[in-house]
Amino acid sequence: METTAPAGETGWYVDDRCTDCDVARQLAPGLIAQGEGRSEVVRQPRDESETRQMRAAALACHTRSIRPAGGRLDPAAPDPFPLALEPDVLLCGHNSTHTAGANAYLLRRPSGTWMMVDTPRFSERLAERYEALGRFTDVLLTHRDHAAHGRGWADRLGARLWIHEGDLDAAPDADQVLRGTDPVDVAEGVRVFPLPGHTRGSVLYVADERYCFSGDSFYWARTLQDIEVAQSVTWYSIEELATSLARTVDALRFEWLLPGHGGRKQLPASEMARRMERLADRARGMRPRPVDFTALRW
Repeated sequence: METTAPAGETGWYVDDRCTDCDVARQLAPGLIAQGEGRSEVVRQPRDESETRQMRAAALACHTRSIRPAGGRLDPAAPDPFPLALEPDVLLCGHNSTHTAGANAYLLRRPSGTWMMVDTPRFSERLAERYEALGRFTDVLLTHRDHAAHGRGWADRLGARLWIHEGDLDAAPDADQVLRGTDPVDVAEGVRVFPLPGHTRGSVLYVADERYCFSGDSFYWARTLQDIEVAQSVTWYSIEELATSLARTVDALRFEWLLPGHGGRKQLPASEMARRMERLADRARGMRPRPVDFTALRW
């Protein structure tokens, strides 16, 4: 028997500040869909579970464009973030306008310590919530677009801030600077692969040959049901990204694709490897395009 959503947060809508970043559609599929240059609510929540999805989308939205009829979220309703994707990987939510609405993640290590990969918006309330999880050792930035809150989070959590030298001007006070194009271990079980292309200093982090935090280098395109690169939003060089993929793809092993923008996906490592090889082959034929956010295939 179908139930109705709890009273207090009904009549959901997307306001005109939406930037079509896809975050809400990731968290509330079936309720929020892509419209003409923005997200749209296509169906109201029918039960408590769907209301939680809608609230998660609202709290992740970097422009706070997902709203109930009254315009304000119920402050007494629970905040689902950080949201567990697996026991050791949490989605931060609370995306920031200063990182183009990018997703950020928390990664727990076997020692019980934590790493942050890219950053959500900064607030004391979130910091207290993260500190309750345990000790943080590192804040790992994937590239310049996601660096805005890096120093603030690293200082608040007592962690080291990492960035590649190619994007160092975006975080000149980083504690650890990655250099060159060779993969390097940044901690036990965590390896960084420099992948210049989206920006000069783009990198991805792979933990335990299971989790790939790809930044904006590639993502899961739900419309294609495949791994894709953002060819129309490549700031540095699509040819350099193709070279980076060709150099790196044979060494990559992972099961979870966890990007800054675009869909997340879990597949067997062998299937991910096959799809990455196909992506590297496709990328060889890619050529520069004018920057066009509307051409992204979510």
